[in-house]
Amino acid sequence: MGSWLDSLLGAGAAPVEKTDTDTIRAIARRLDELPPERARFVAAFAFVLSRAAHADLEISEVETRRMEEVVAEIGGLPAELAVLVVQIAKTQQLLFGGTENFLVTSKFAEQASREDKERLLHGLFAVSAADRDITLAEENVVRRIATELGLGHRDFSRIRSAYNDARRVLRDLPGGGRGGE
Repeated sequence: MGSWLDSLLGAGAAPVEKTDTDTIRAIARRLDELPPERARFVAAFAFVLSRAAHADLEISEVETRRMEEVVAEIGGLPAELAVLVVQIAKTQQLLFGGTENFLVTSKFAEQASREDKERLLHGLFAVSAADRDITLAEENVVRRIATELGLGHRDFSRIRSAYNDARRVLRDLPGGGRGGE
């Protein structure tokens, strides 16, 4: 083709597997300077983060900024590329989240180590806590993702406890939830 559309969409970028979802492909094309497996990893990681951010049906500016920080850190990306990856992930989430959520999370789980899965779980809570208010909807989505990743309740609870100060369900308890968990 050789058109401006090719360059915009990243034609000629890292090859992707036929089993990748459209969401992973869309993000991975923009990460063509990374090895293909790493690009797919970062694409799936960012999309799953956007899944948690969108749990309450909106992705706030503060959640977006936190996603950018987490993606830059975990992906080893420069800030401007992390911004692009997060923007694409957010757009894909809004357009295809209902049909892609489980598929992308499953693809991530297939290629991720246990450490990667735990890092993602920390990232999910960090994004949900970005506004200092983890809603029950966000917490439930993060729990579902943890299950899809193959992480057990003990892992979920251990990581979640680091974010107790932002959990609305604990703040709404008499006494602000202090000392109860």
